[in-house]
Amino acid sequence: MYPRSAAPRGRSAHSNGPFPSNPGPRFYDYNHQSLAGVNSFNVRGLENLLPYKWKPPPSTSPVPPPYAAAMTNIRKRQHEDYSPDVVKRQRLDSSSQPRIGSPLIRVPPPLPPCLPDQVVAGSSRSSFPDFDCSYPRPHSLPRPQVLAVPVSPNSIETYAKDKLSVQMVELFEACQQQMSDLTWKERCRAQLQQDIQRVYAAARLYLTGSSMNGLGCRSSDADLCLVLRGKKTPNPIHVLTALQRLFQSVSYVDRTQLIRAKVPILRFKDKDSNLEFDLNINNTVGIRNTFLLRSYAYADLRIRPMILVIKKWARHHQINDASKGTLSSYTLVLMVLHYLQTRHEPVLPSLQRDHPDCFHPFLDVDVIPEGPKHIPPYVSRNQSSLGELLLGFLKYYATDFRWDNMVISVREARAFPKTNSKEWRNKYICVEEPFERNNVARAVHEKIKFNAIKAQFAESFRILRERKDLNSILPVRAIINKETSGR
Repeated sequence: MYPRSAAPRGRSAHSNGPFPSNPGPRFYDYNHQSLAGVNSFNVRGLENLLPYKWKPPPSTSPVPPPYAAAMTNIRKRQHEDYSPDVVKRQRLDSSSQPRIGSPLIRVPPPLPPCLPDQVVAGSSRSSFPDFDCSYPRPHSLPRPQVLAVPVSPNSIETYAKDKLSVQMVELFEACQQQMSDLTWKERCRAQLQQDIQRVYAAARLYLTGSSMNGLGCRSSDADLCLVLRGKKTPNPIHVLTALQRLFQSVSYVDRTQLIRAKVPILRFKDKDSNLEFDLNINNTVGIRNTFLLRSYAYADLRIRPMILVIKKWARHHQINDASKGTLSSYTLVLMVLHYLQTRHEPVLPSLQRDHPDCFHPFLDVDVIPEGPKHIPPYVSRNQSSLGELLLGFLKYYATDFRWDNMVISVREARAFPKTNSKEWRNKYICVEEPFERNNVARAVHEKIKFNAIKAQFAESFRILRERKDLNSILPVRAIINKETSGR
């Protein structure tokens, strides 16, 4: 989106195939106590805060695997906050054995990538995979015996045997966020936190959104959540105004802009890289859905390429901009996940339904990254190629999905009927936020924009079905050139 001359540009480490071995951070640690290097914050009182850490062991596979390390034990916690109705709908699958008749086959997992060469010093949390003992202890269940099951495909080439699929992989490999991009964002976050702590000593700054969930590209901006805790809930506008004044005295921050949206944000740029940041106050649902989407992103090798291609397609056809009354990127991602969950042979399950304790909506923010570590991995029996899934996605929303009376729910892995509630009544597109359960597609409030979105799904499906060439609906080479030449 913007020229980015100073930011480091890294090349994919994978040289023997279309899927790089290091697409994201090998170790990103949210422990704001005492980290080496860029994560070093020696602020009085922070030693009492719980660490926010996610440190899976490094993978030796030449291909980025679909999920996290094998769980050593499955835990279930009782919460008074949950209503009986919610608990009744939830189910914790405490077995890593394959389910008979299920479209999913459980297998031992590989690991998602994380930032290298960072060491946690003075952490009060025990090492992966157990929960921190300072958090309410869940009831332990016996470790089930693991059965030998088929091994999951370890290369995206398994799903890229046709021209369309190969084009999707090529676009993904060229555009996906690189290690150098994420490292630069993390350095900016670390410096920002140090400066913010001059005003708010106990504040903690979290990198969220596509930068952290595995679905970002090289041109992605960075989302930040500033967590402030206290007896009195801080006024976001007051805090952001104070930060805007602070940033005027900080040499590396440029072009601050306070945006008074439903979730107010402070938008600014890093002078060295021209990287744009959006900072919010205490919008912790963004941290929750970051780790939920990351769990889906690495659940199957096809997820990340497919989502990146669909976001590029929607952006090219001008239906991916919530500020202009069309679909936000978050809404698009949920629409893709819903489609993949609802195939005759699902590509994905509902992680919240199958593992409610791992994605409990009231988990403390410091414990959120721990949940996904306790999910057994799986392999879908759906072996559709990337091209087949892209065509199916366009067809589903062009001809099959009933926009007028259905609500998309990734939380429940289904579409449920609209009710007469304020959230869904008279809305053109209804997509449920997995934690807050509100409508993330509310930006589409004009019929002309809604009709344009539907028409684009129909037209792209018609063209792609005939030509089976990604260039027929998307200028692949132009997008790659723009992405690789800098922001």
